[in-house]
Amino acid sequence: MKKIYKNLIPVAAFLLTFGVTSCTGDLDVEPLDPNMSTELSPEGLFNKCYANIAMAGNGGANGDCDIDGIDGGTSGYIRQMWNANELPTDEAINGWGDDGIEQSCFNTYDESHPMLNGYFARLTTGITYCNQYLTVAADHDATMTAEVRFIRALNYYLLMDAFGRVPFAESLGDPVIYSRQEIFNWLENELLTNVEPNLSEAKPKKSSDAGYGRVDKAAAWILLSRLYLNAEVYTGNAQWGKAAEYAKKVMDSTYKLNTNSVNGWSAYQMLFMGDNGETEAAYEAIFPILQDGLTTTSWGTTQFLCAGSFDSDMHANPNNPDATNGLSGQVWGGNRTRPNLIQKFFPNLDAPQVASYDMPAAAGDDRAIFDGIGREINNLDRATFKNGYAVAKFVNFKTDGSSGHDATFMDADFFLFRAAEAYLTYAEAQARLNGGATNAEGASAINALRTRAHASTKANYSLDEILDEWAREFYFEGRRRVDLVRFNKFGGNTDYIWQWKGGTYNGRNFDAYKNIYAIPASQLSTYGNEQNPGY
Repeated sequence: MKKIYKNLIPVAAFLLTFGVTSCTGDLDVEPLDPNMSTELSPEGLFNKCYANIAMAGNGGANGDCDIDGIDGGTSGYIRQMWNANELPTDEAINGWGDDGIEQSCFNTYDESHPMLNGYFARLTTGITYCNQYLTVAADHDATMTAEVRFIRALNYYLLMDAFGRVPFAESLGDPVIYSRQEIFNWLENELLTNVEPNLSEAKPKKSSDAGYGRVDKAAAWILLSRLYLNAEVYTGNAQWGKAAEYAKKVMDSTYKLNTNSVNGWSAYQMLFMGDNGETEAAYEAIFPILQDGLTTTSWGTTQFLCAGSFDSDMHANPNNPDATNGLSGQVWGGNRTRPNLIQKFFPNLDAPQVASYDMPAAAGDDRAIFDGIGREINNLDRATFKNGYAVAKFVNFKTDGSSGHDATFMDADFFLFRAAEAYLTYAEAQARLNGGATNAEGASAINALRTRAHASTKANYSLDEILDEWAREFYFEGRRRVDLVRFNKFGGNTDYIWQWKGGTYNGRNFDAYKNIYAIPASQLSTYGNEQNPGY
């Protein structure tokens, strides 16, 4: 049972200093009335900073959304991060008719894109919650304050990665616009000076342990390693050595890869199941975003990742071939793979039409959790869910064969950061320092992941092979665009094409300015009406 988000105070207590407007149709996205008088408590403010990542609002899945003018399910933090970083890439495509979906899948997004506006709003709203805590409760508890500073830094990192220039404020005042270089410098100093030293010691936990769901020093190390891994993109100056240094801190910590399989579920699959906070899978989770079918519900976190990837014809339980995904009736039939993702596991695109629990054996890799029954491997029609193999990675089954606490909502936590990231960051950074191929230590890091997946191993890996390994390990976890940009495989004159890239079935390059998103039109006044180049 997840407890961190209980006793949240009403959202109306917060003064939202960033504008959050226009998201769906003609509606305006606005913060709720900030003038209502509500008693503030440090614990409530603290919880709200975390809860913004897990839930749309204080009422859970069916309650009010913190951002007015966009439904709670669509506005979810993880869902918007996922849409921004998966739908425009070689991994995922979606067939729904929601405003903005096609533009994401076809790389035709612009300043009017409703979901990107929602992503901007969710991140800036989260920053304001953190600033509210730091304004009124910074002296309450040093560790809690460091955690809030970390969450604020994470929000600023994601905002900078997606939109380039950032509306920046450290208090409840009018923001100023920071360049990527300026926000990079601030993030580095903030994490090294004010966050990492004051966080609790790195220690993996299960949901039964105190502090599960709260960040510790390992979270700061992971975010620093990600910042340094992408430093060349953000600032023009590579910092591979620092990326490797902070990744190695995680690898040397007591966080560890889950390598124990249970009752026919692979060690990898256990990371995405309804009891992932209760099994040893939890020891890989550096920052789990808590979900509970009774107490912490959302349409936009693992609920979206599971239900949005299933239809009723899919069956993902190796111990019960009649079961679907561990939920009742939650099969939305939207997100599925593009052929390039399947090709990472089946180079000849000869993946069989079998159930997801039989696909790993055919691929020789436990991570190939795809359903191919009755499916076309190509995305002939974006709107047809069976055009593309389906992903059964996120399920609400538990390793003992049961389903979750509730028939409708997920118990599976979302592991926003997990230790496996450090292994691939370390390997890539070492390869870039080593002329484009891993040294022995870098190869060993990749082989640890491949061994866990019962896949074959090699003595060294090229950069292109490492990019493919990022896809195999982290597909559908909301990071692919970032990796493609870093490898110069996304926007611009690249040598990498996927179906519907640039809006045509056979794929075509699109302009490099689309490596970052447009400033939402409703936010331009904050930027002095200066749009990102190209839009």
